[in-house]
Amino acid sequence: MDSPKAGLLRRRSQPVRAVTPDVRALMDQMFEMLQVAHGLGLAAPQIGVGRRVFVAKIEDRQIALADPEILHQEGEVVATEACLSIPGLLGDVPRAQRVTVRGRNRRNRFVTIEAAGLLARVLQHEIDHLNGILFTDRVRDPKTLRRVDETAEMAPTEAS
Repeated sequence: MDSPKAGLLRRRSQPVRAVTPDVRALMDQMFEMLQVAHGLGLAAPQIGVGRRVFVAKIEDRQIALADPEILHQEGEVVATEACLSIPGLLGDVPRAQRVTVRGRNRRNRFVTIEAAGLLARVLQHEIDHLNGILFTDRVRDPKTLRRVDETAEMAPTEAS
């Protein structure tokens, strides 16, 4: 991971402040890339853009947020995570069981999302990317980090 993109993964991304047509185009591009990658979420730094934007698709729900922040979190659950930026690596990561997230949607309106379970995990994972944090930084027990065959299908709960 010595590319310029890799450097962005370790830096706090810059605020968007307003969702402009350019930011909406970025969100659209990210949704396309997410679909191709068969992931659950994608943050702008993962594609070499140092802006506070992420997209997520969980079942039929699509979320695109700019300048997201976690307002509240509660509970804790440990589950397996993976990351499109670190292919072939899985690890057990503790996350809040429920979160409340606020950010700007595609229409530049502030929205608040209350999430639990998988959606809460994906939101936290993507917001971490915007803060320069990778899932491997959150792993408490390094023995849970494991390699998988990159060509093998991962369960939907593991890819984000």
